[in-house]
Amino acid sequence: MSEAPSIIPKVLITKIGFDGHDRGSRIVAAALRDAGMEVIYTPPWQEIATVVKLATEEDVDVIGISSLATDHLIVPKLMDALRAAGLGDVAVIVGGIVPDDEEPLLLQAGVSQVFHPGTALADIAASVRALAAGVRARRAVA
Repeated sequence: MSEAPSIIPKVLITKIGFDGHDRGSRIVAAALRDAGMEVIYTPPWQEIATVVKLATEEDVDVIGISSLATDHLIVPKLMDALRAAGLGDVAVIVGGIVPDDEEPLLLQAGVSQVFHPGTALADIAASVRALAAGVRARRAVA
């Protein structure tokens, strides 16, 4: 019996708001690409509506938001916009500088996982792969 083909996760890596520090997001995007994922990367300063539109057009499994300032605080608005667009099944992860006391706000809004500085790239890739598999499985039964 042949093995089922493994999925190739589709991931959108972006920055919303006014934070222009994109070194971390570029490193994560490259690591996910190197791990065999399809990565759509945007430059910084994306608007929520643009991210929702890209997620729809590209049919992504996971959206990765990078924040080094306080732009993670607008992620709950992104989560609301994704649900309103019928994309509530897309997994959203946040990476960067997120104070411990602000992480619950993101998780309560529906963010799947928060990655802090120093997280191993292999751990991020493994989590993204697992999240994408979960998204695909939920879509298959919907």
